[in-house]
Amino acid sequence: MDIKTLYENLKKSQEPKGYFFNKDIDLVHELLDSLMKNRETYGYMACPCRLACGDRDADKDIICPCEYRSEDVKDYGSCFCGLYVSADLNNGKVEAQYVPERRPPEKVF
Repeated sequence: MDIKTLYENLKKSQEPKGYFFNKDIDLVHELLDSLMKNRETYGYMACPCRLACGDRDADKDIICPCEYRSEDVKDYGSCFCGLYVSADLNNGKVEAQYVPERRPPEKVF
């Protein structure tokens, strides 16, 4: 799968849920490329902004879209890595904010 196909598939599946790609298309392409590399390395698309350990069960909370995305987008307008954002953030109705790490320290390897 190439980046364009991944982009289109994720866009089609996530926008109806209220999650939009960041309008910074260069960032989006870098993150999608990293997701594809993680899939090659680990067999799943681990969040590119976090360290995966290679154990799918241990990393299941950071498989994109991670389990923290919904709360991050709701509270800050963006997920931790900035791939997914709210429509309001993309449209300039809210400003970008720092998104703190929600992953519990005991899960960070």
